[in-house]
Amino acid sequence: MKKLVLAGTPSEKQKQFFTAREKYVAYGGARGGGKSWALRRKLVLMCLHYPGIRCLLVRRSYGELRYNHILPLLSELKGAVSYSETNKLLSFPNGSTVKLGYLSDDGDTLQYQGLEFDVIGIDEATQITEYQFNILKACLRGTNGFPKRMYLTCNPGGVGHAWVKRIFIDGDLRPGERREDCRFIQATVFDNTVLLQSDPGYVDQLKSLPDGLRQAWLYGSWDIFSGQFFPETADGSVVAAGFVKPAVCRVIGGLDYGFDCTALVLLCADTEGRLTVYRESARPDLTLSAAARLIASTCAGEHVDYIAASPDLWNRRQDSGVSGYETIMRTEGVPALVRADDRRVPGWRAVREALGAGMRISENCPTLLRCMRGLVCDAHRAEDCSGEPHEITHLPEALRYAVMSRITPPDGPRRREGGFFNRKRISAVPVSKY
Repeated sequence: MKKLVLAGTPSEKQKQFFTAREKYVAYGGARGGGKSWALRRKLVLMCLHYPGIRCLLVRRSYGELRYNHILPLLSELKGAVSYSETNKLLSFPNGSTVKLGYLSDDGDTLQYQGLEFDVIGIDEATQITEYQFNILKACLRGTNGFPKRMYLTCNPGGVGHAWVKRIFIDGDLRPGERREDCRFIQATVFDNTVLLQSDPGYVDQLKSLPDGLRQAWLYGSWDIFSGQFFPETADGSVVAAGFVKPAVCRVIGGLDYGFDCTALVLLCADTEGRLTVYRESARPDLTLSAAARLIASTCAGEHVDYIAASPDLWNRRQDSGVSGYETIMRTEGVPALVRADDRRVPGWRAVREALGAGMRISENCPTLLRCMRGLVCDAHRAEDCSGEPHEITHLPEALRYAVMSRITPPDGPRRREGGFFNRKRISAVPVSKY
């Protein structure tokens, strides 16, 4: 057997990564912290220490995988292991293996379903969706006694920014997720002395970037990043701390209904026209009748003038001939529903303008705040937000419906005299002070 000598000295942060024993360990934050090298080396060390262990290393695309991992691994291991190009499999003499894979889209997860791995490494985890992450988590199993761990590297930004930040930065865990299983190790270029010595100008390159990129890539900020759709929500200035609803105000709502999530927000406008989002509710897997009960309970005692709801609720169901709107309105306590103007780009413009004009979001709406901060720009329409990750779009959509309802659409329905809108045709301007 050829003697294997592993070159390189880990930094202090990389040592923390190597010795971490939590089930899910994320390493990263900024550019230049030596994350990819650390991930490769960790898997190699696991393979050498545990004969027969099965590892998986994935990245978003095969091109990235080959350039960042396959070629470096073959160079570092220098013939001490065998590699099957057909199976994308590194095999160690002691029976350990590293499967090298990619996740360009959700369809690529099919190749991993039913497979078992002891250790899974995800490089640039913020470039994959939470759905893809969950599919890989299901592959982390086996009865062989080997440790079951998942190692991730990550930078702020990307389609997976929201779920990585939720789990590893904010600790906003869902049922089935345990705090003691998760650990985040912050890394920056300043930890990587090898890079600083070999390329002393790299830090200056990062400092010269636009603010969003600089904050994320140089300092590892998870609050502001390049491609963030609502960067104005990052610094906390939109948060209304200790908000108390005024005694005199007008309340409206926005509703985005889908079986995957029923999302509702309530906004109040005071006599000066100041808008505050003060209540939120988001629940998955609700039938229309259950959603109606949620709406009624959320709005109880709030004197809601109306709720702007997703227009597809007015579509009649083929099985019953009854629309979702009719089903919901059968429940006592549900306020009047109006068909929302669901134009996306004008709607997001209206939300942005409302934020610029002073609209605030109560600290009692943490999920909406998290979702707004996690939205990223659509890759093809800069003025629209991406539909991925889908799970964070529901409450912002509800907010968009509510805000757009304060602007009369050019050919939209008019509410009755004395309602929130007057009867004069007005386009793209507020029609009521409050």
